[in-house]
Amino acid sequence: MSKHAGKVAVITGGATGIGLATALLLAEEGAFVYVVGRREAELAAAAEALGSRGAAIRADISSLPDLDRLYDTIKHKHDHLDILFANAGAVETLPLGSITEEHFDRVVGTNLKGTLFTVQKALPLLREGSSVILNSSMAGSRGLPGFSVYGGTKAALRSFARTWTAELRGRGIRINVVSPGPVDTVALDIHAKTPEERAYIRAHLGDHVPLGRGAQPIEIARVVSFLASAEASFISGVELFADGGMAQI
Repeated sequence: MSKHAGKVAVITGGATGIGLATALLLAEEGAFVYVVGRREAELAAAAEALGSRGAAIRADISSLPDLDRLYDTIKHKHDHLDILFANAGAVETLPLGSITEEHFDRVVGTNLKGTLFTVQKALPLLREGSSVILNSSMAGSRGLPGFSVYGGTKAALRSFARTWTAELRGRGIRINVVSPGPVDTVALDIHAKTPEERAYIRAHLGDHVPLGRGAQPIEIARVVSFLASAEASFISGVELFADGGMAQI
């Protein structure tokens, strides 16, 4: 397919889950994809899966020097960027009354600080017609127990998209948000302490979803690909829910 032929894409948190599924899809559709992550083994596996269609770069988006190194590498090799999927995020939950400063700083440092500077530092490389997609969550729109900090950061991404759409007016850069519901990824494992608990979570992933199931990563990847494509050329500043209806009723 040639949906994204000749484009250069960056996907943070790209070595597993939604990020990896999106990387492989965009590469299949013609893009050269840089996957960004922190864990060497997973990055190596992602790079092998992409082959000549992409590359892996180790970087922590909460570290500004890491982001500088990431974009310096892309500038040296490609000199521009067409697609940025700001997907990396810290998924941690604690109920009100148990929230610690460390928890707050980790989640905000990645989901807000990291996302903001991921986009800001990409601006010199983003050319007219490029697409930025922020990965939020339906948790930013629903009151889910234990998700105070996480849900708050994801709601803030919606505000980022609105503000940046206004600020980048005239540059032809589209900023949109994708907000998934429950997705079958390794991120689910943070809620489980045993293999039995992990199996239970997956078995009941769709209990509160009108469609009756959780999503697979490729289903979110297809939404990202659409938002990054010419098919969405007049879509900017929106939040597109890919949640099986969970936050809609």
